[in-house]
Formats: sequence, C-alpha cells, structure tokens
Amino acid sequence: MKANSVLRSAGQGGRFPAPGFILLLMTLLSGCIVLATATGAVQIPYALVTKILLNRLPFVDFSGWEKAHEIIIMTIRLPRVLLAVLVGGGLAISGATLQALFRNPMADPGVIGVSSGAALSAVIAITSGLSFHHYLILPFSAFLGALGTLFLVYAIATRQGRTPMATLLLSGIAVGIFMGSILSLILTRVPSIETFREIFFWLMGGLDGRGWRHLQIAAWPILIGSTALSFFSRDLNLLILEGEGGAAALGMEVRSVQRMLLVLASLVIGASVAFSGTIPFVGLIVPHVVRLMIGPDHRYLLIASFLAGGSLLVGADLLARTLVASEELPLGTLTSLIGVPFFLYLLNRDGRHVL
Repeated sequence: MKANSVLRSAGQGGRFPAPGFILLLMTLLSGCIVLATATGAVQIPYALVTKILLNRLPFVDFSGWEKAHEIIIMTIRLPRVLLAVLVGGGLAISGATLQALFRNPMADPGVIGVSSGAALSAVIAITSGLSFHHYLILPFSAFLGALGTLFLVYAIATRQGRTPMATLLLSGIAVGIFMGSILSLILTRVPSIETFREIFFWLMGGLDGRGWRHLQIAAWPILIGSTALSFFSRDLNLLILEGEGGAAALGMEVRSVQRMLLVLASLVIGASVAFSGTIPFVGLIVPHVVRLMIGPDHRYLLIASFLAGGSLLVGADLLARTLVASEELPLGTLTSLIGVPFFLYLLNRDGRHVL
C-alpha cells in the first residue's frame, strides 16, 4: 500500500497528461526525422522522403523517384539522423536516471564528469592504436571510461553510506577538470594531424561521417541499456521520494539497485559518447523540461525523456550541418550554447535547495 501511494505521489505535479504528452513527443520525433532527412545541400520534398522511408515497410510499394534521392536519404542522411535519435535519447534517459539516483535535478553525464571520462578513454584507445585492431574496442573503451568515472565520483562523494549533493557536484567538477587536463596533455603529444583531428572530434562532438555501421554498433547498447533503465522506474520513484532509508524500508535492495543503475547509465553514456564525442547538457536540459511538463513519475519520465532527447539532438544536428553554408558546426558547441544559459538559470533558481 505504501509503495502504491508513493507511485501516485510521483505522478502529480505535471502540466499535461503523461500518455498524451508522450504521443505528442512521438509525433514530434517522427516529424524531426523527416525534416532532417529532407534538408541539406540537396533539398528533397517531405512527401517524397516519407514515401521512400515507408517503402521499406512490408506490403508497401511506392515508386517514381530519382535513384539519387534514395541514395542521399538511405545512405547519407538517414543513418546519421537515426544515430542522433539514439545518442540524444540515450543521454537524456541517462540524465533522468542520474538525477533521480542522486536526487538532484542538476546531475547529468557531463556535470558529474562521466562524459569526460568516456571521451578520455576513447581518446586513449585512439592514440595508442588499440581502436584500429577491432571496431568494438572504441565503444568498449568509452564504456569502461564512463563506468570508471561514475564510480569514482560516487565513491569520492560518499561518506558513511551517504552522498551529499554538494560533494557530488564538486567531485564531478574536479574529476571533469582532471580528465580535461589529461586530454590537454595528450594533445601536446599527438604525433600526427590525423590523430589530432580524431581527438578534436571527441572534444567538440559531432556526427559527421556516421553511417549504418556506426548505427548498428551503437544501437544495441543504447537500446538495451535504455530499455533496462525503464524497468527501474518504480525504484527510481521510491529513491527520489523516500530516499535510501525509506526505499530500504519498503523492501528495496538499495545498494544493488544503485550499482545496476550506475552500470546501465554508464553503458548508455559510453556507447553514445563513443560515436558522437562529448555532447554536453542534453542529459541536464531534457529531463528537467519533461519533468515540468508531466511530473516526476519515472514510469513516463524516462520514456518521454528519450523521445524528447532524440528530437532535440536531431534538431541540433540539423542546425550544425545547415546553419552555415558549406561548413559544419561542432554539435557539442550548439548544445552548449543552449545548455549553459539553462544551467545558470537552474543554478540560480534551485541552487539554494541543492547545494
């Protein structure tokens, strides 16, 4: 009975009904995919894009378009757009999970240093030459870096079984600065311009040159990890509303749940960073905005965050490759331009409650 009342309490406070809002986000994401796939150096009509995409479904047989348009859509643009959906959604659902786990709306993969750890590990794999031996070494290295950094920050911030939020954020900032220092040191020792460009990609973030092979590799860990996180929605509700002590009194194995959430979040973050570089603030902005819209019930919040994060990154990537003619802007820079003002607003509004 107590657990049911907790779930009912978690569902309060939103401005819109959660199921309807999720349906709206699904529609928005579908529209963003069509818009981003149609827009580029060669503009393709939206109706034609829709026909080409639907033509891949069973029992659908459209025709009457130029082969060049289909190649542009299916070979160049669509895998990049779908990867943006996965990366944005993965970062957003991981951010929502970490915010509940640490009971702090300002926690996200970037703020607590996890993205920096994943990027550093991936860069080490590149500079050492390990990433050239097998295509799975790079994402696996990023996963290990994310996992190790998250556990490091959590261990530093934990004292006598408690994790103060101020200590957590300060630990994340310190670890992030440390990772950045190592990256700077690596940059001074890079032997070739090609390797330097690869490292620069990790620092700035982007999806340039990503295709079906990258999508196929990234899809499994991101989708499996995100799906597994959604099964912990009840536990996250208990943690954020009752705290560790209250959740344990209701029968939760708190330490086991926390460790599993850390591993799953690191899996998703590591896979995302491995193929996009560092994309800051998506995991901070999206869960917070979605929470304002539908409330803190993670049965809906996690799904909605994934959909909203995917839409945001598809839109940001579209701006990155079309805002300046014949030049692609760093994707991470655009998300930072959006995220930093929002972070300062959140800090000014909620800082006295969380620090």
